[in-house]
Amino acid sequence: MRRREVITLVAGATVTWPFAARAQQAGRTYRLGVLFPPTRADSPGHIGFFDELRRGGFIEGQNLTVEYRAYGQHVDLITQYATELVTARVDVIATAGDEAVRAIQQVTKTTPIVAIVSDMLGSGLVTSLARPDGNTTGVSILAFESDGKRQDILIEAVPGLRLMAALTDVNFTKSANLEALQEAARAHNIEFAIHRVAKGEEIATAIDKAQAAGATALNLVSSPLFPAHRHLIMQGTAAARLPTIYEWPETAEEGGFAAYGPRLSALMEAVARKVVQVFKGSKIADIPVEQASKFELVINLKTANAMGVTVPESLLARADKVIE
Repeated sequence: MRRREVITLVAGATVTWPFAARAQQAGRTYRLGVLFPPTRADSPGHIGFFDELRRGGFIEGQNLTVEYRAYGQHVDLITQYATELVTARVDVIATAGDEAVRAIQQVTKTTPIVAIVSDMLGSGLVTSLARPDGNTTGVSILAFESDGKRQDILIEAVPGLRLMAALTDVNFTKSANLEALQEAARAHNIEFAIHRVAKGEEIATAIDKAQAAGATALNLVSSPLFPAHRHLIMQGTAAARLPTIYEWPETAEEGGFAAYGPRLSALMEAVARKVVQVFKGSKIADIPVEQASKFELVINLKTANAMGVTVPESLLARADKVIE
């Protein structure tokens, strides 16, 4: 089977519900389990997620109850949280990140899982995109491929860059991906220093070490750990005057230097639509894995100016959004 046998576009536009999906059962209360990195209050996409559920006919407090677990601050508790959600007998679990999906898959082979991951097929979480096997479907964002693009953008955004730091999650990023980023940096005559963290408590120290080593830019390598700590990262890199590129456009809008990737809000809405399909009776095998297709470049000039970075006009002209 070819790696990209099915590509279903993810965008912010309203999507019509599948005709094959059956209506929800009158009088029934549906149970949704959620296992995301950020807390519910701190997730940039949670409003769109629950709005999309509402549009599908599922309203919390009326015919929907939600069991929410945030693992970004407690990565070591992923398996425990997965077990709690399955024990709560939820109808479907919405989640993000390869490790979270694997933890849930180990606990249950029957409860449907709808997830946002880097590469659903490449990570072995499914063996088919068109007709997902087992109990898992969702959205692939091809995060590792985007890491290289983000690095190229950061190199262009910081003229004269000689030493780039990469902040990476040891629980998520493969060595081969880091080696590819390192080779790409060297092709530009740029030194590449890797700073590894395993949990949120190590992030601030890693940023300080990157600055002390003389790095003048930071590539935040894709990981489900970092969104939950994005405010800490933004504060630390601002204090260090270290221009940093993020995965989600919303983070640059919140104050990050720059970001390139799909909108988290659009991905969350896509997950919600699939959850609704499950609630209405669709089988996982009939809900294809989607692939993110719209990627946005957002540059925050306020943050750039505060850091003393002059972003080239040629890059600003290509940006989807510039915050001044």
